[in-house]
Amino acid sequence: MSPIPGSSTTSRRSRHDGGGELMVVAIDGPAGAGKSSVARAVATKLGFTYLDSGSMYRAVALAALRARVGPADVASRVSIDVGERVLLDGDDVTAEIRAPEVSEAASKAASLPEVRAALVAQQRRLMSDGDWVAEGRDIGTVVAPDAAVKVFLTASPEARAARRAHELGGDAAMVLAEQVIRDQRDSEREHSPLRAADDAVTIDTTDLTFEQSVDRVVSLVEAAKHSA
Repeated sequence: MSPIPGSSTTSRRSRHDGGGELMVVAIDGPAGAGKSSVARAVATKLGFTYLDSGSMYRAVALAALRARVGPADVASRVSIDVGERVLLDGDDVTAEIRAPEVSEAASKAASLPEVRAALVAQQRRLMSDGDWVAEGRDIGTVVAPDAAVKVFLTASPEARAARRAHELGGDAAMVLAEQVIRDQRDSEREHSPLRAADDAVTIDTTDLTFEQSVDRVVSLVEAAKHSA
């Protein structure tokens, strides 16, 4: 696999210390398709590191809301650590970034080229070394176009809305209405619109169990390892 454009080395295992070829698995898709839970489970099964790119946009949005400035004003200045917990300038904001107002602000922030440029650079630095399962909306198309495995995870709008409503404890009809607006904004934005990479495998999770979704991605990764 070719190095990710614009990447640099980190403290994780390097390509030159005998660890073998490194791998990035890119999982993209709309909200409610199951990206986060599937990607996290795939990473656990494979022993890879999980990267939730969406949490980084949420963290920037939260920082902007706190400072009462535009997200572009803080995107390149904040320190974001992602993993089991999300830290914003050292502050644990794992729960706070899931608030509805932060979600809405994050979707708008993600449409700004300055914000995307700053966070894409951070994501590339993170994934320049080690094995990663990264999920978001432009991982396979922009952040890691050389990813060994690219998956576009989707589901019917109704199924996605029902899952989000269950997760957030909200009304499915209201979530669906908000989701339509967010989907349109994400797919029609000028910079890094939501779309499947040309070489991505689309997996529709509407009628799949969680375990089936995870197993399908894992099988793609195993096949890629074997062919390599």
